[in-house]
Amino acid sequence: MPKPTETPSVTASNAPILGYLIPQFPGQTHIFFWREICAAEDMGTPIALFSTRMPHAGLISHDWSDAAIARTDYLGAIKPLAALRTLLRISPRFWWGELRRSGMDFAKDLAICAAAADRLHRQCHARGIRHVHVHSCGRAALIAALACQLGDLTYSLTLHGPLSDYGSGQYLKWSGASFATIITQRLLIEMDSDLGAALPALIEIQPMGVDTDALKRPAPYEPAVKNTPLRLFTCGRLNIVKGHQDLLHAVCLLVGQGIDVQLDIAGEDDDGGQGYHQTLAALLTDLDLQNHVRLLGAISNDAVRDHLLRAHIFVLASWHEPLGVAYMEAMSCGVPTIGTNAGGVPELINDGIDGILVAPKDPDALAAAITSIVTSPDKARALGVAGRARIVSGFDSRVGAQTILSLTRQIDRL
Repeated sequence: MPKPTETPSVTASNAPILGYLIPQFPGQTHIFFWREICAAEDMGTPIALFSTRMPHAGLISHDWSDAAIARTDYLGAIKPLAALRTLLRISPRFWWGELRRSGMDFAKDLAICAAAADRLHRQCHARGIRHVHVHSCGRAALIAALACQLGDLTYSLTLHGPLSDYGSGQYLKWSGASFATIITQRLLIEMDSDLGAALPALIEIQPMGVDTDALKRPAPYEPAVKNTPLRLFTCGRLNIVKGHQDLLHAVCLLVGQGIDVQLDIAGEDDDGGQGYHQTLAALLTDLDLQNHVRLLGAISNDAVRDHLLRAHIFVLASWHEPLGVAYMEAMSCGVPTIGTNAGGVPELINDGIDGILVAPKDPDALAAAITSIVTSPDKARALGVAGRARIVSGFDSRVGAQTILSLTRQIDRL
């Protein structure tokens, strides 16, 4: 399988092209999309990449980003006249019911998405693409649903988080999808309650995954040694829900106990450093942690791996997390991992076996969990080994690609 930093190669050039629509690609958290694309193309299916628009420049951080941008078709800005022409080609019966359900929010989304849907349809028709998989249930899903109404195209969805995060028009988006993957059992239960009969007949639980071949240790893990700095690492968007502020307070508690902690925080806010980054920077100053904490900004996947291999412990203190690729990466590298028992994380981490779970918004519990690992080298090693085994057995990125390709073949046979 190609490394994520390489341009994936296709071994069967006569295979049907599969479209992938990913909003604001390639963003700082999009490494798992790229791994899945690499895996699909390694299996012989060429992928045509589409996106709504490019992310903020401060969020484009990966070694493979330039290669991804070069092969991505960005569907363009809002064009009112083109949007009107597109909507006139679609029967009002398609969108009228959803407009009555969702109101003006959906009307706005229609106006924003219609021209992009026309471009997606035209590009797919020109390239012989018959199916588009959408890694989102937001406006990108509406773009695909509208494009499908323009003829000779089907689409599918992956749900990566709570439906409430993805805006209006969900009944319409889901009722038109050929199949869907959902990353956790918990989300599937919520979806069944929210949408019921609108869900496609073909649905599989399929978490996102990581490249376990690339994310592994070249040498055995070494626990922290007394009287040397304790190296902590965390990786995630700079947003209040990621709990970085709680981790800063936990570090403050550890420093107060005489522990020399060095915490590196990788990730950036959605404003390229002008948003929550500033709040965290002010907080670490208020807590007098300038000598103990570094805000790294958005960094490449190779840099994330390097930090993981140097870390004694990985901690991500999210208030809610659909599942958590950052946890997977740390566990794949054999790093003892601490998470929160929020959202779908318990479907990934078995508390006390392959990681440690604490309640969200609890710096005291975070500090205690960190201390429990530091004071027990055998426990640290055991968590690292079990965490690696957990990811290898159930969360490899190739499995996600296989699932989507298998479901696409199933709808072709229907």
